[in-house]
Amino acid sequence: MATIEARTQGRTAHFSGHETFPLRQMWLKKAYDQASDGGHIRKSAFSDENAIASFGVGKNMVASIRHWALACGVMYEADDGYRIGGLAREILQDGGLDPYAESPSTTWLAHWQLAGRCFRSTTWHWLFNHVTAPTFTRQELEEPLERYARELDPKHRLSSSTISRDLETCLRSYAPRAAGGSPEDFAEPLLGELGLLQEVHRGQYAFRRGPKASLHNGIFAYALVDFWNREAGGQSALAFETVAYAEGSPGRVFKLDEESIAQRLIALSDLTAKRLEWTDSAGLRQVHRKHLSREDIKTMIRRAYE
Repeated sequence: MATIEARTQGRTAHFSGHETFPLRQMWLKKAYDQASDGGHIRKSAFSDENAIASFGVGKNMVASIRHWALACGVMYEADDGYRIGGLAREILQDGGLDPYAESPSTTWLAHWQLAGRCFRSTTWHWLFNHVTAPTFTRQELEEPLERYARELDPKHRLSSSTISRDLETCLRSYAPRAAGGSPEDFAEPLLGELGLLQEVHRGQYAFRRGPKASLHNGIFAYALVDFWNREAGGQSALAFETVAYAEGSPGRVFKLDEESIAQRLIALSDLTAKRLEWTDSAGLRQVHRKHLSREDIKTMIRRAYE
């Protein structure tokens, strides 16, 4: 949940850190609660002998919580440990917009950070932006994901088993296994609430494309501006096709259909006090934007929690 103004991280291949545990509902809050009043978290908070008692989970899960807090932008690495991101503070602080991470808007933001922004989450970004098959199995995805990883980082040596485990964790994050194992292993993953991916047959998956009723227009607008700043920052207008189909776009990452995207773009004018406006003239469909301050962006987020 990094702020839009935060520097964009370099796109490097990253396929580990979660210890094969999908993100759970309270894990981002658990990480946030390690911070001091100044928003600082000691590195030892995730590694010292008190960490297991402090987080209330096993050692591997503590490492997983650290990974997810970084990947979802709740915290970022600083010279002397970690710092809480501004948006994470707005949402997760006691008395904040969603202190217990119960709102779908928080979950959509986590998904956007993983699949849209792609920091420590190469498989998540690749799955939602590069896989176009109507149905697929994990095994069918492993080789093309390996190729993508090599293109991204030719010097990096990645084993097939590492990529396979990361892919399995990613798929289970959205479509958990039905039964078996310990309760913690198979507790409902946070991202499973979004209904983005379903297991249509045993081991065979498909995306669910459509309107996404739980996705608030405030989160859609935030994602659109984030994408716009990173991919076309100097442009005052963005074509509908870019919003709907470009790599890293809200249309792709949220698996929205064209009609849903158009309806959301039309609604932006009222949502943003005309700072974002949709035009459709002579077959040219575009979104136009005026200057957006940090406060304007925060207002988009706040609207999603009203």
